[in-house]
Amino acid sequence: MVYKYMLIFLGAAVPWLEVIAVVPAGIVWGLAPFLVMVVAFMGNMLSVLVVIFGFDQLKRWYVRRREAKGKESSKGSRRAVAFFHKYGLAGLGLLGPLLIGTHIAAFIGMALGASKRAMSIWIGVGIAVWVAIFGITTALGFDFFTQSI
Repeated sequence: MVYKYMLIFLGAAVPWLEVIAVVPAGIVWGLAPFLVMVVAFMGNMLSVLVVIFGFDQLKRWYVRRREAKGKESSKGSRRAVAFFHKYGLAGLGLLGPLLIGTHIAAFIGMALGASKRAMSIWIGVGIAVWVAIFGITTALGFDFFTQSI
């Protein structure tokens, strides 16, 4: 049973999979909803903190990679920058996990000058909010459907 929670932790740490997919999957899988939410939060937050605190090295790697391939900024990145300018760091931290993913939101926030502390706090709050929303609604909905049948 422990291995299932380890899979939740690892799945939440993977960009684009993250808590939005992993939390409902873990609950539907029959795991304890509260524990799934805690483990998923920790997995996602830990991997995002690696992005935030390793930002300087990650930025150098990303710029070299993009220049080597001659790539322009992606549509998602341009949209995230516009979103940041419109709603600020709080908006990026709260809505970024849902709209563009936590890792990209953290990277863009850092690239636009957010402090590591502020970015960590807002992304943490955003992850917690979405974990709670997806966890509670999945647990209640799954419980409702299993009792109705």
